Amino acid sequence: MSTFADFLAEPIAKRTLMACLMIGFANGFVSAFVVLRKDALKIGTLSHSLLPGIALAVLIIGLSQWSALAGAIFAALIVGLGSIFLSRTSRLDQDTAMGVLYTTAFAGGVLILKNLDLRQKLDEWLFGSIVGMADSDLWIAFGISAIAVITLTALQRPLLIYLFEPNIAASLGVPVRLLNYATFAVTILVLISSLQAVGCILSVGLMVAPAATVYLLTNNARTLFWGGGIIGAIGSVAAFFLSYPLGWSVSATIIVVLGVFFLAAYVFSPKYGLFSRRRGVA
Repeated sequence: MSTFADFLAEPIAKRTLMACLMIGFANGFVSAFVVLRKDALKIGTLSHSLLPGIALAVLIIGLSQWSALAGAIFAALIVGLGSIFLSRTSRLDQDTAMGVLYTTAFAGGVLILKNLDLRQKLDEWLFGSIVGMADSDLWIAFGISAIAVITLTALQRPLLIYLFEPNIAASLGVPVRLLNYATFAVTILVLISSLQAVGCILSVGLMVAPAATVYLLTNNARTLFWGGGIIGAIGSVAAFFLSYPLGWSVSATIIVVLGVFFLAAYVFSPKYGLFSRRRGVA
C-alpha cells in the first residue's frame, strides 16, 4: 500500500501541487477585480458558458487541448458580447439576456458531448480533474497566470480609479473602454485556465472566494489583489494535502477549503466579523 510520501514522489503529484499553487494564486489575484466590480454572478454565468464552446470545438475539429481552449474562449466571448447586444437591442437587461443565453448554450453543450460519447471528459469539464493535468496543461496555466498577474499589476492604479470613480478616470484620460475590455479578457483567460482544475461549475468559487475572504478583513483595495492571490494559493495547496488522506477529489476540496476560509473570516474578522458586529451592537 503506497503512502502519501510515495505519492508525493510521483510526477503526477508534483504537477498537481504546482497547478494548485499557480491556478490558486492567479484566480485569487483576479478575484479582487471580480469582487470590487461585484461581478460574481456574471463570472458564474460565463464559467457555465465554457462547456458549449468546448462541445462545438470537439464536434467540428475533434478533441484536443487546443480545440477545447479555443472553444472555451469563443463561447465566453459569444455569451458575454451576445448579452450586451441583446440588452441594447431589446427591453431586456444584460443579466436577463445572459441568463437565457448561458442556460440554453450549457444545455446544448451537454447534449452534444453526450452524443459524442465523452462521458468521462464531460465529468472532468464540469467538475474538474486537476490531478489529470499534463505538462502542456501546466505550461498553459503558467503562461495565463503570469499574463494575468503582470497585466493587473501594471494596470492597478488606473484600474482602481476606474472601479471607484469611473467619471474621474475618464476625465483624467484613462481609456475606460479599453481598460474594461482588457480586464474582461484577462478574467476570461484565468477562468479558462482553471477549467481543468475545478471545472465549469466550481470555477466561480475559485474566482470569487479568495478576495471575498480578504474583503472581510481589510479596507485596502490593493491588499485585495495580493491577499486574494495568497489565500487562493494557500487554500489550493492545503486542499491538495487534505484530499489524499480523506480520499476526496482535489478539485472539490479546493472550493471547500476556500469556503471554510471565507466562513472563518465572516465569523472572526476583527472589524467586519459576525462577533465584532455583535459586540459593537451590545
